[in-house]
Amino acid sequence: MKIIDSIVTQAASIAAVRRDIHAHPELCFQEVRTADLVAAKLTEWGIPILRGLGTTGVVGIVKSGTSDRAIGLRADMDALPMQEFNTFSHASRNAGKMHACGHDGHTAMLLAAAQHFAHHRNFDGTVYLIFQPAEEGGGGAREMIKEGLFDLFPMDAVFGLHNWPGYAVGKFAVSPGPVMASSNEFKVVIRGKGGHAALPHNGLDPVPVACQLVQGFQTIITRNKKPIDAGVISVTMIHAGEATNVIPDSCELRGTVRTFSLEVLDMIERRMQQISEHTCAAFDMTCEFTFSRNYPPTINSAKEAEFARRVMTSIVGEDNVVVQEPTMGAEDFSFMLLAKPGCYSFIANGDGSHREMGHGGGPCMLHNPSYDFNDDLIPLGATYWVRLAEEWFKTA
Repeated sequence: MKIIDSIVTQAASIAAVRRDIHAHPELCFQEVRTADLVAAKLTEWGIPILRGLGTTGVVGIVKSGTSDRAIGLRADMDALPMQEFNTFSHASRNAGKMHACGHDGHTAMLLAAAQHFAHHRNFDGTVYLIFQPAEEGGGGAREMIKEGLFDLFPMDAVFGLHNWPGYAVGKFAVSPGPVMASSNEFKVVIRGKGGHAALPHNGLDPVPVACQLVQGFQTIITRNKKPIDAGVISVTMIHAGEATNVIPDSCELRGTVRTFSLEVLDMIERRMQQISEHTCAAFDMTCEFTFSRNYPPTINSAKEAEFARRVMTSIVGEDNVVVQEPTMGAEDFSFMLLAKPGCYSFIANGDGSHREMGHGGGPCMLHNPSYDFNDDLIPLGATYWVRLAEEWFKTA
């Protein structure tokens, strides 16, 4: 691997920052301490900043030369609302909050790159360092864009990087096209007529209708969607009734929908509403159908994905840059990719053997209470950010 020496030299101090962030996790739009730390480091290194986009976002501005070309490098800062099982020294000190997705490490890798940029600006253009809040459900990327991210900081492309457990450290994964799914939620409230369970003919029982809907929704996947297109409908909650001898007045279904394209998503939403309304009508009932689109699919631009692959290959070799297998997980970097060309890729986090004594008994997987970011990634991830920026400005 071709890691930048100056980044390796500073890796231990940046790892200490990462562990400090891990020990003090903050939820979406509450990343005040984390943002203060990021802002202080950037200011210490002489990098101008703007604060407050998306409530707690921080943008660092690294200019060099006279070119008006610019790119954005993005890291997320927020934690998850879950209790950490680890007991090592940098485990969460905030009950019910944990950096279980590695956003502490993402912030650290971009800070390490920022520290290098502060002393070595081997490019002609502007690099915007985007420290984003509220990826975990808050749509922080969307909010930063709404508040003028790309108006205040015009950029030609934007890049993101997420750690990925299971791959051996030293590997990257990148691919063009869809790499993460859209995230959407639905709610169907079936309105029947309650009554005595021994006299069902006197009421309108919404529970059998709910069962019909659960089955009917799956025919959208198997009979309305092209087999080569990806899509998932999961009914994850069914709520009805208060007593065993009472037919309830209503039944509520909730769940999620995941797709890799907006076209498939449009079709699924339309068919779910039709099936809900017509099935209820067939049983002489009504329903209230609600569909909420949270995050769109994350779709990498072909040119930028190929560019990222070349940069990765120059650092770790061709054999260590693998195909990025699409996942049905969602990511709000997708909003940035709707607005700008760019690429969202993975950096391997290992199998968990890096964790110190005192880690939880569970696997080192994302959103697991025994997870911890691998600090060995900091020099590699930071080198990628630096080389990506330097090479970007060399291209026509």
